[in-house]
Amino acid sequence: MSGGAADTGTGGRRPLGRRRLGFAVLAIVAVAGGGVGVTALTTPQRPPADQAGTKGLPPATAPVTRGDLTDSSQQDGTLGHLGERKINAGGPGGTLTWLAPPGSVVKRDERLYEVDGEAVRLMYGDRPMYRTLKTGDEGTDVRRLEENLAALGFTGFDVDEEYTAKTAAAVERWQKSHGLKQTGTVGPDRIAFAGSAVRVKEAGSASGADSGGGGRIAPGDRVTPGSPVLTVTGSERVVSFKVPAPEAGSLRTGTRVRVTLPDGTRLPGKVSAVGRTATAGDDPQDKTPKIDITVSFDDPAEVKGVDQSPVTVELAGETRRDVLSVPVNALLALPDGGFGVQVVENGAARDVEVELGMFAQGRVEISGGGLREGMKVGVPS
Repeated sequence: MSGGAADTGTGGRRPLGRRRLGFAVLAIVAVAGGGVGVTALTTPQRPPADQAGTKGLPPATAPVTRGDLTDSSQQDGTLGHLGERKINAGGPGGTLTWLAPPGSVVKRDERLYEVDGEAVRLMYGDRPMYRTLKTGDEGTDVRRLEENLAALGFTGFDVDEEYTAKTAAAVERWQKSHGLKQTGTVGPDRIAFAGSAVRVKEAGSASGADSGGGGRIAPGDRVTPGSPVLTVTGSERVVSFKVPAPEAGSLRTGTRVRVTLPDGTRLPGKVSAVGRTATAGDDPQDKTPKIDITVSFDDPAEVKGVDQSPVTVELAGETRRDVLSVPVNALLALPDGGFGVQVVENGAARDVEVELGMFAQGRVEISGGGLREGMKVGVPS
């Protein structure tokens, strides 16, 4: 490139000195952007002739390769379960006689707990059961009950917001299946709603029960309406981690990831939720506002590991398809301010100016005249 190189009196380019390559490192970081960790990049000098061999050959070479280059990053995450909520006692209260054990998964129509020997069963719905439903009632809670009855096979009514005589008849059949008195009415003393199957985390706090002290409630304690009986989470295994608020903009629901579990297993997944509120992290030395990210697995059944286990989340960023790339340390700073590589062919070395693309995986995408796959370029020894 004419006009940019100073005249050295030798008719060629000036030797690449340590200071000039130091500036090159800064330029590379600027080109790469804040999301690429170009660290520990050295500033190698061309070796003297007695070390490099004949004709200015570099001490080592690496091939130019063609393939896909992905700008990925890794985050430290924690294995857990989705969400957390409390199941509160319904009905008139009484003596707690049974609780679903911690770690168990409760599905539709299965027992959550028993009061005075009578079971309260799980049904799926997004709002609590707050009243006893009977013929003539209307509302979204009626629809939720009817949806559950239909899913269990107790049909013969229209799924709508009206509790009709046909709905009551279906409730009676459901009551008969569990050995209950067939009243055709049902309330919070028999049903608790949750959005899906739940995993029992722990028993509820004894502060709301007549247990005579703190701690967790247990069979034998008395419970009152509204007192916490169980703390539950979703049954699905998920991973949670935090990212600095400025970086959260690059993460969207559906972003593909890979999670490395404590045993080394790598499983695919995707970002299922991105928080809307930035909060300070737990590290007192780092008050950077961070956003909560949740990852769900493609196949939750494959997930093994103890709750709160540390995991690694690999975020796949942009992918450049079928590009030429070289190791980052193959780059040379050219006298005119651009970048190049030292091509080694036929026992001789020559500088070739290149255009830089994506930095990823310790490599950099390059393009320029005469470059091809398999070509050798100089690298530090």
